[in-house]
Amino acid sequence: MGVSDNTIGFILALASSAFIGSSFILKKKGLKRAGKSSTPAGVGGYTYLAEPLWWAGMITMLLGEAANFVAYVFAPAALVTPLGALSIIVSAVLAHFMLKERLQGMGVLGCLSCIVGSVVIVIHAPQEHSPSSVEEIWKLATQPAFLGYAAATLSLVLALILHFEPRYGQTNILIYLGVCSLMGSLTVVSIKAIGVAIKLTLEGINQVTYYQTWFFVMVALVCVISQLNYLNKALDTFNTAIVSPIYYVMFTTLTIVASAIMFKVQYPGILVEAVVIP
Repeated sequence: MGVSDNTIGFILALASSAFIGSSFILKKKGLKRAGKSSTPAGVGGYTYLAEPLWWAGMITMLLGEAANFVAYVFAPAALVTPLGALSIIVSAVLAHFMLKERLQGMGVLGCLSCIVGSVVIVIHAPQEHSPSSVEEIWKLATQPAFLGYAAATLSLVLALILHFEPRYGQTNILIYLGVCSLMGSLTVVSIKAIGVAIKLTLEGINQVTYYQTWFFVMVALVCVISQLNYLNKALDTFNTAIVSPIYYVMFTTLTIVASAIMFKVQYPGILVEAVVIP
């Protein structure tokens, strides 16, 4: 008996969480080291680009994202994304031993609520229609409901970057992570389209000739670069053990919302995941 697509996606998502959780710690150590000799990333510095430890974190993250990318090809976003909760455990444990960053009792409770919420999502994950071509995904992405979501997302991102970041970026963790999460929800949708294109092309149904494929590639690149930039700022400014769970909750929630709007997924109920900041 062969392994089901959902099982393959599940295994890849677990591997992705391990890599991504570790990458938070490596990048944070690289950012701290770079910040000692030049302008910190939290206030606009980019000297971390010359720091080997930061690049080690980037490579680890890329491995995790690659596994996550393939997982989205085999399983629905509503199943893959919540499993990212395991990266919280990995990053929290490593932050405790390697960075000496400790969560207080309420912070631990918040992380546990993330994990419990993820289990509930996975158990009740609905069936998601699997698009048969990039053109089909394009039709879903250009429906009025999703265009409205995309417009609202980009408007919020611009407001956070232009108005709120200069005033509150160094004191409010939600500014940087808000940009990451909002852009991340669009990243997941784009990666889903790219994954379908690659899968179908390998099966002999060429999707490379469609301009929609390259549009999704460009969207994914812009969103990923934006995410990395603001995630670096968040890691350099705030406690890693706080950044990881809050980012996870915001990213997961917005991804599920985006997927529900785009793919018209019907959820049997509403799940609320909360992080209690110590």
